[in-house]
Amino acid sequence: MNELVDLTATEMAALLRAGEVSAVELTEACLRRVEETNPRVNAVVTLTAERALDQAARADEDLRRGLVRGPLHGIPVAHKDLADTAGVRTTYGSPAFAEHVPTEDDPLVRRIREAGGIALGKTNTPEFGTGSHTVNEVFGATRNPYDLSKSAGGSSGGAAAALACRMVPLADGSDMGGSLRNPASFCNVAGLRPTPGRVPAKSATAAWFTLSVPGPMARTAGDLALFMSAVAGFDPVSPFSIREDGSPFAASPDLDLAGVRVAFSPDLGGLPVDPRTATTTARAAETLAALGAEVERVDLDLSDAEEAFRVYRSWYYALAFGDLPEVGPNVAWNVAQGRKVTGADLARAERLRTGLFHRMREFFGRYDFLVAPVSQVPPFPVEQPYVTEVAGVEMPDYLAWMRSCYWISVLHAPAMSVPCGFTSDGLPVGLQIVGRPWADMDVLRLGHAFERATGFWRTEPPGLGTA
Repeated sequence: MNELVDLTATEMAALLRAGEVSAVELTEACLRRVEETNPRVNAVVTLTAERALDQAARADEDLRRGLVRGPLHGIPVAHKDLADTAGVRTTYGSPAFAEHVPTEDDPLVRRIREAGGIALGKTNTPEFGTGSHTVNEVFGATRNPYDLSKSAGGSSGGAAAALACRMVPLADGSDMGGSLRNPASFCNVAGLRPTPGRVPAKSATAAWFTLSVPGPMARTAGDLALFMSAVAGFDPVSPFSIREDGSPFAASPDLDLAGVRVAFSPDLGGLPVDPRTATTTARAAETLAALGAEVERVDLDLSDAEEAFRVYRSWYYALAFGDLPEVGPNVAWNVAQGRKVTGADLARAERLRTGLFHRMREFFGRYDFLVAPVSQVPPFPVEQPYVTEVAGVEMPDYLAWMRSCYWISVLHAPAMSVPCGFTSDGLPVGLQIVGRPWADMDVLRLGHAFERATGFWRTEPPGLGTA
């Protein structure tokens, strides 16, 4: 039965339609893998096994009647503990919400359910998704399946670790400053930060805020495309929701790289990068060139993204969490920073972001893609709150080591993390693929071509599945 968990979501979907496997069998296999591996990594923090088996049984009955609910029919999925799930505990990683049970589903959760996905439970996240290391006072830390002494990244670290352990083939996440991409990089899985509005989100306090987006995580680009075919599309809960539905993601992800113009930036304009990460991502550029892409090393200046991101992020935290009576130190620091933001600060941030958008619009007139490291470092010790130094350069605060992700967040562009290889000591490294705004499927196509050529995604964590 454990062999079933090694199937991709796309393979599971095909076998389900052909009647060669049942949703109950897939769900039981995933639950068994959770039982075997979760005590060591702490990825799934609320398990809904009985509920999942009931959903799977109904999915099988639907299939016997010839009814397919959607692209995810019968496929096990895990939800990040930031996403509201009706009737299922949702803590947001916060002690203040340790027993919180929502009455409504988040729009992403609803779409997954309507597309036939089987919800196995909730995955770990830092408090309110704050920080790229998954640890909180409610559930503790999530450990990296490739080295249990290391961080799984964050804030979708529970999702990434669950995917790496084959507990589920699909998991949802969210990304403001790298919360999908960083854990995907750390755990040798794939994650897509979609163009804002591609996967709609509902907000009661900051409906126009475009830095934070929900998105899919999986082990392959093909599975990300399958996931996107179910969850992308217009929803009036978001004022900037994109009208196009998810059907383009159902197309073949194959891409002929001949003549494709790829800009390779090893440091995104002078950021410090750990030598182990730099060596691994440089090999990725060579791979793309060997596949026929026209790869050019570029020097680009994204430094305006620094101030723009920090101002908008701080403003958002004061708006969204400023009225909560008790929060952890990371959230409190962001709220305090937000309360210092002035109208002049916001005006300058908007000018900087607008100028950057137009410069990158011209950049993407010359190149089809930008590729770069996802994270500036490989996974770090799980006991360490955050990275304090990168390649000999001291980081001023807990955010700074993730500039390679959050500078990209400002661009209003889709960005993917795809498995890129391993350091000499066996730690995963991800390659970041950035496309033109709204060209999400193109990003997945390049990721698909890269993963087919390299096969890094097939490398399982050592000792996986053993008690």
